Amino acid sequence: MEIKQIKAINQVDSMAWNHLVGDDYPFLRHEFLLALEASGCVSRQTGWQPMHVLVMDNNQLLAAMPLYLKTHSRGEFVFDNQWAYAYQQHGGNYYPKWLTAIPFTPCQGLRIAIDDDADQLEIISLLVKFIKIKSQEDTISSWHCLFPIKSQMEVLEALGMAIREGVQFQWFNKGYRTFDDFLGTLSSSKRKMLKKERRKVAEQGIEMIQLSGKQVTEQQWQVFYDFYRMTYLKHGMPPYLNLDFFLMCGETMREQLLLVFALKDGVYVGAALSFIGGDTLYGRYWGCLDEYHVLHFETCYYQGLDYCIANGLQRFDSGAQGEHKIARGFEPVITYSAHWFQDSRFAKAIDHFLLREKAMVGMYKEDAANYLPFKK
Repeated sequence: MEIKQIKAINQVDSMAWNHLVGDDYPFLRHEFLLALEASGCVSRQTGWQPMHVLVMDNNQLLAAMPLYLKTHSRGEFVFDNQWAYAYQQHGGNYYPKWLTAIPFTPCQGLRIAIDDDADQLEIISLLVKFIKIKSQEDTISSWHCLFPIKSQMEVLEALGMAIREGVQFQWFNKGYRTFDDFLGTLSSSKRKMLKKERRKVAEQGIEMIQLSGKQVTEQQWQVFYDFYRMTYLKHGMPPYLNLDFFLMCGETMREQLLLVFALKDGVYVGAALSFIGGDTLYGRYWGCLDEYHVLHFETCYYQGLDYCIANGLQRFDSGAQGEHKIARGFEPVITYSAHWFQDSRFAKAIDHFLLREKAMVGMYKEDAANYLPFKK
């Protein structure tokens, strides 16, 4: 086996890459990563230099791992700015760093795609060794693997990487046939709250429509992008993604897209875009121009629940943060990231920090579960 490093996702055959990745997790698909790079959202200029790693055997692709050389920590959703500050206070250069993640996407999933007939431990061990050697050669401080699935996290931990835990809130379909079935599992007060919120949207004269990716027109993509962009501009930030990215996804991933629009008097007033996986709906982007009462909840959450129930999807992953999701039936779940530092002294300090943080994360998850709306 040999390892090959490429500086653009278009330098590997898309069919070979996707054969390893499968269809269940849309964000590791060649089409998604290509849209990020071809649109210019991910590049050396934006601080996301692609340096993807391939494991080859007799010209056959055995494994593939997205890898970026990062010069900042933006768009990651696992916050290490304090680590960077501490590292630099002790005379080191935290950046550049290696990052294995899906840019701007805090959704747990496969991070190393491996052929079914290959030995997973052998492959991952080879990749870890490669990263360490490259780090020494190129003076890279560290490697971070964000939001891996639990089984790959456990392999990385066994190979000596430090594990950090976090909490997200996700909804699980427990065999519901209708939204009312779901409401029936909630306490009386929370059931009334959800009904009131959905009714309030209708009382404002707002109607909701759901479009599959193949139904969305270029004009509708422009409308959606204006909403998405406004979400960032309201907070004084430029958006991570541009219109070209969404147009490319709309062209190459149309079967895996769900776009929800809110309309008032025939005019679009808000929108949310989700990606569809094997058994999971991933809520990703939202925006509006004017504020309407509880429109965010209807567009981003309740429409997603309707879609999951109607299509038999088992999980709704609505992304990072958002304690307001708890009262609406989204349960706290643990997420993972794996970290390696070339400086062994700094690595030991991080180990101590993560041990304390893990205890606090566990207590937070347990406390959050006490506020779930389900009947006792």
